[in-house]
Amino acid sequence: MNRFVSSGVLTLCLLSFGIQQAQAHSADEHAGHTAPPRSSQEHAQVKFANVPLFDQDGKSVRLEPDLVQGKIVVMSFIYTSCTTVCPVVSSIMGKVQKQLGARVGDEVQLVSISIDPQRDDPKRLQEYARSFQQGPGWSWLTGSPQSINETLKGLGSFSGDFKSHQPLILVGDGDSRHWTRYYGFTDPALLSKEVEKLSGLRTHARHTAIAMEHQP
Repeated sequence: MNRFVSSGVLTLCLLSFGIQQAQAHSADEHAGHTAPPRSSQEHAQVKFANVPLFDQDGKSVRLEPDLVQGKIVVMSFIYTSCTTVCPVVSSIMGKVQKQLGARVGDEVQLVSISIDPQRDDPKRLQEYARSFQQGPGWSWLTGSPQSINETLKGLGSFSGDFKSHQPLILVGDGDSRHWTRYYGFTDPALLSKEVEKLSGLRTHARHTAIAMEHQP
């Protein structure tokens, strides 16, 4: 009987130690992410910094003219050494890509921006992307710390400490300054629905413009 009691105590001790280690690791990798905020959203205006960035293939790009203009965009903010929230956010983006299918890379553009540019070079982003990306139309961006900071400030996602940034996904029409910020772990279906809504508004605006052109 004593043998079983000792075994049970040992198991409890190991379990407690493991939880403490996991919590310490989580806090180190992503301070503030041990209890992500509940999913919420807000309308916001964004500004695109005209600074050079690099995608996962090492190609130099500028966010607005090369990836955003003319597209409906779903954008996230991650860093590759994060082991808590960022993989979940990237997984959500991957599900959005799957739900939207061939429209990603055509009408829709996915963008993930590293908030740890000092470590996340294009090669590292490329390796990270393999776990989540399922086709074209998804750009993973990095750049100089100055360029990334200017980009994040314009998008309203700059925190000063990349390990304490909040989970955030932006969705908007690249031809408009009015976007929606989604905080927390947002249901991919909700993001896809917003994309569908923006696509419908585009179609309606296009048909309205055509109708007005043909008015006597």
